[in-house]
Amino acid sequence: MTSLPRPPRLSVIVPAFQAEAYLPLTLEALDSSDLPRAEWELIVVDDGSHDRTSSVASRWADRVVTLPAPPRGPAYARNSGAQVARGDWLVFVDADVQVLPTTLRSVTEAIAAPGKLVALFGTYDANPPAPGIVSQFRNLHHRHVHLRCAGPVDTFWAGCGAVERTAFLAVGGFDATRFPRPQIEDIDLGYRLRDRGGEIRVDTRVQGAHLKNWTFRGGTVTDLFHRGVPWVQLLHERGGLIRDESLNLKSGERAKTLLVGAGVGSLAAGLVAGPPAFGVGIILLVVVVAWDLPALRWFARLRGWSFAACAAGLLLWYHFISGLSVVLGTLAYAWRQLRRSQGTTTRLVRRLTPLTPGE
Repeated sequence: MTSLPRPPRLSVIVPAFQAEAYLPLTLEALDSSDLPRAEWELIVVDDGSHDRTSSVASRWADRVVTLPAPPRGPAYARNSGAQVARGDWLVFVDADVQVLPTTLRSVTEAIAAPGKLVALFGTYDANPPAPGIVSQFRNLHHRHVHLRCAGPVDTFWAGCGAVERTAFLAVGGFDATRFPRPQIEDIDLGYRLRDRGGEIRVDTRVQGAHLKNWTFRGGTVTDLFHRGVPWVQLLHERGGLIRDESLNLKSGERAKTLLVGAGVGSLAAGLVAGPPAFGVGIILLVVVVAWDLPALRWFARLRGWSFAACAAGLLLWYHFISGLSVVLGTLAYAWRQLRRSQGTTTRLVRRLTPLTPGE
């Protein structure tokens, strides 16, 4: 009797949309992994692309799942890959993330350790290939945050992260209905995994290079509308903004956000009230820059002080966008709650109102 092949330990799932330019780099890097190929399978999910994503993926993937157009978003694509996965652990790698040769082996070493680990994720490496100050800053800032928070966390990152398949299925996977486009579907998944008592860790051995070329406008839109505002709404639903102390939400980061908001407000007031208010605004912003000095020194070690000086301004902008996200996200949450309460009141009134003759 012929024995069935042993299922792989890992199922690597790459959601892809219009990704023919990135996939050769992404999939070649995975293929160069030092983890034996029998230990993992590669699944690429083509989310309704109309370029050569599927044909390019077929050169490396064990299986290409082709979804019909229109695209349903990375949450739906990852769930579709998980449905056909055979591994005990699902490793999610974005189509524009180029893993290191040691990345998959690092995942297997992490999940072999004793404990209640149900998910882990890593960080971008120290050499982002995309040129330009904005791209370099965003990817290095992402790395700095994850390095600083190495260890247990309450959330998840799907750019380069792994989830135990049974735990993933138990919480229903990514919420593709609420998040039909790239937003905070990974953060939401992490919260639900933690709610069940599982452990999630940042493991900095798990690394990959982010290939995306960011623009200032694109980064701002992403941070504000695709990440910040929906994250604030989700936090309100879970009981408030101050309960989460992971990653970007540590108390120090919140204080910086408040100071930058007050500083910008003082600068604006200074246009009317005169130099005193303007001076207060400058002082508050300088305080935040001084507070960020450890991060700026870290940037300087990697790219020099001229880059760190640019990073200081981009960090102030990042704190400002974080504060704006809190304001807009809180207003959006309050508006949704008001609409919901109005709908409940309307239904209650209709239920209690006696029917008129003829009805």
